[in-house]
Amino acid sequence: MTGHSERAHALLSASGSKRWLACTPSARAEGIFMQELEAQGIKEPESPFAEEGTQAHEYSEIILDRELGVITKAQATRRINKFKKEKQYYGPEMEEMVEVYTDFVMERVNAARLETPDALVLIEQRLDFSQWVPNGFGTGDVLLVRDGVLEIIDLKYGKGVAVDAYENPQMKLYALGAITAHDVLYDIQEVHMTIVQPRLDSISTFEMSAEDLYKWANDEVKPKAEMADTGDGDYVPGEHCRFCKIKSTCRARADEALETAKAEFADDGTIDVNTPEPATLTPEELAEILFVVDDIEKWCKDIKAYALDQALSGTTYEGFKLVEGRSNRAITNEPEAVKRLLEKGGVTEDDLYAPRKLESITNLEKKVGKKVFAEILDGVIVKPPGKPVLVTEDDKRPAIQSAESAASDFAEDLLD
Repeated sequence: MTGHSERAHALLSASGSKRWLACTPSARAEGIFMQELEAQGIKEPESPFAEEGTQAHEYSEIILDRELGVITKAQATRRINKFKKEKQYYGPEMEEMVEVYTDFVMERVNAARLETPDALVLIEQRLDFSQWVPNGFGTGDVLLVRDGVLEIIDLKYGKGVAVDAYENPQMKLYALGAITAHDVLYDIQEVHMTIVQPRLDSISTFEMSAEDLYKWANDEVKPKAEMADTGDGDYVPGEHCRFCKIKSTCRARADEALETAKAEFADDGTIDVNTPEPATLTPEELAEILFVVDDIEKWCKDIKAYALDQALSGTTYEGFKLVEGRSNRAITNEPEAVKRLLEKGGVTEDDLYAPRKLESITNLEKKVGKKVFAEILDGVIVKPPGKPVLVTEDDKRPAIQSAESAASDFAEDLLD
């Protein structure tokens, strides 16, 4: 069993596979970048989101060990009490969200045991897929192995980015590691991969044959992993850049953003020079720009954030300087300030304090618990329609049928 907080990270990690499969040289470039930081004595801090996720996995492991009989109820109680005291992110929300995950896992465990009484159930297992990826390994949250079927279940505790199991390369690499270890005894023919993301109320499953999994591993993963390991191949910008450590200084990403911006506003030769060009962009031209504007905007934000960070470390940029931003005044000793204002300001306490305001729904829900909160306040909470947002056609949300209705709703929001 591998402690979740002690998981090692390989150069070609399963979690980063979407990136290095699409952009093979990025893995080595990220490694060099991190080495340079370490040489400067800079250690990359663990994000609070990653730490929160780690703690959720640790808590879920205790619950599953109890449910599976790995530890007694008394042992589980001691471990849970210790966890509650030591972990800063523990609270009603974590308890409830982990329960959603562990309940699902136990449902799958029971289903597997109905088909195969001696079905194998493994929690937090190290998985080796180095046959296809140099030094490739990872940690599977839950593995269920029954006759002919391998099932992998992964907890994603984050709520910022939705993660789907469909063709998910991380899950497929985990499956390779698991199938390699257990295929002989269980003759695995099918692989079921499930991602549980309870804070986004999402459970997605992707199924494929073992034959197709091996074909993907041999035809796509192995050659690209060899290239990534040596730093070969071309840099390929895309959606996978989001968590890349060199995204702010990547030349390929910069070139693409700049070329895209130029192309969208350049004459492509289709305009009749004898016909005056309209003063405003057409809906067709705006649609073309809308497809790329988000990527360009993200790139610009990344550049500004990176440049600021480097400037704070001593780097200078010609034509720019560091200055103090705007700030708000703050009272450093509130009791003393209140005392002086009451004594010398000619005011009462009612004048000094703002009216009480009910906590936000999200914070109230965290304090009470999601299920209990929904039961208690059933009928007194509404979720009004959101403000209209323009998205691409592949977005899963239904289109607003009436443009006039959308404009009216938006106007009312502005008036409110």
